[in-house]
Amino acid sequence: MTMTTMSNRELWQNALVQIELGTSQASFRTWFKNTDITSHNGGTVQIAVPSKIVKEWLMDKHHKLILRALRSLDDTIRTVEYSVHRTAIPTERKPVREPIPENASLDLGSLYIDKRDNLNPRYTFDTFVVGPFNELAHAAAQAVLERPGLMYNPLFIYGATGRGKTHLIQAIGNYFKKTRTNKKVLYVTSERFSVDYINAVRAGHANNFKDQYRQYDVLIMDDVQFIANTEKTQEELFHLFNVMRDNNKQIVFSSDKHPALLPGLEERLKGRFASGMIAEIPEPDLESRLSIIRAKLESHGFSLPEDIITYIAENLRGNIREIEGVLNMIVCKSQLKGRGVSHADVRTLIKHNIKPNRGVSIDEVVRRIAQYYEIAEKSIYEKTRKKEVVKPRQIIMYILREEFNVSYPTIGEKLGGRDHTTVIHSCEKIKEEVKSNPSLEQELDYIRTIIHA
Repeated sequence: MTMTTMSNRELWQNALVQIELGTSQASFRTWFKNTDITSHNGGTVQIAVPSKIVKEWLMDKHHKLILRALRSLDDTIRTVEYSVHRTAIPTERKPVREPIPENASLDLGSLYIDKRDNLNPRYTFDTFVVGPFNELAHAAAQAVLERPGLMYNPLFIYGATGRGKTHLIQAIGNYFKKTRTNKKVLYVTSERFSVDYINAVRAGHANNFKDQYRQYDVLIMDDVQFIANTEKTQEELFHLFNVMRDNNKQIVFSSDKHPALLPGLEERLKGRFASGMIAEIPEPDLESRLSIIRAKLESHGFSLPEDIITYIAENLRGNIREIEGVLNMIVCKSQLKGRGVSHADVRTLIKHNIKPNRGVSIDEVVRRIAQYYEIAEKSIYEKTRKKEVVKPRQIIMYILREEFNVSYPTIGEKLGGRDHTTVIHSCEKIKEEVKSNPSLEQELDYIRTIIHA
């Protein structure tokens, strides 16, 4: 049905209602924010987007959904085009900066961490890149914003270093600080919490310490693994947790591992952590790494050829901080040389500035996975086709290939002299099963944690 009397704004707002139903809440909020229709002429709709990365994402991931929603409202629409609605910075050149008026005041406070709540103003949801790898954690954080203290309390985010945990949990704090000025927010590392507690006890001010922390409406504690094996600090955190949750105050934690796998952590605390929502930020997939690189380059006002972007994404796995570090060096090198960087320059930067992952032997991988499945380690190498052995063996092959890039022939040779085609078949079987079996995907996440512990 054609609705020619509808304004561009009304058309887009109505389309967004349908689009929201066709995608996840986290994806909708991330990629459709600050978008609008700028023109609708001759069956072509022009959609304005805030950045190049959003344009590429909508074109690649949501174009069919957008076109379908618009055509349901106006069947004369045939084409959708996207354009960035701000001036792009010229490639490989320094951005032109407008002169600052003499009477203008610089808000320098927005550049520094606020000592009253320890929040870094740079860590916001607007600057957090969402991809398939962190979509669950991002969606859980968004749910906390809507019903603090009631939905997902506590929220527990875990994952290896450099995957954006601190950014995400501080974004929660900065959101409340900006939109809910009546709520008192505190971000603190578990190490700082422990030191504050010890100092308070030594000074005879333990009650003051309790009152100080219990005044907050939102408590965000980073790197909770550091209080493991600290009996008194854990006891104090346990009591603080109970008081805050009983009063519907929001608690957010982060850690490098799932709470169930944290050694030296009391069972009662593990139980408290598990009573809310636990979300992992795993290693970013290739698609997400590409999005992160493009977003970081855009923030620098800098661009790189697609083949170099792809090379960086394929060779930097797991750590967003390493990606940021390499991109900073690339920008710096380009500015020093006064020209763009070559493929060889990027290869050299990655080779000399990124530490290789800590080596884990094939035998060690076999041993840990065999222990996980409670089977004899030697059975992995035998020719047996017992069901309880076949699956763990296939998973070992898959992990060796996907996590450590071991060649198919080497895997076959090390695991009992098997032909490389057998290894390929096993890896493909697990890869396909993961797509339709969430429980297997979770199982593999636990195994990765055990291997890299």
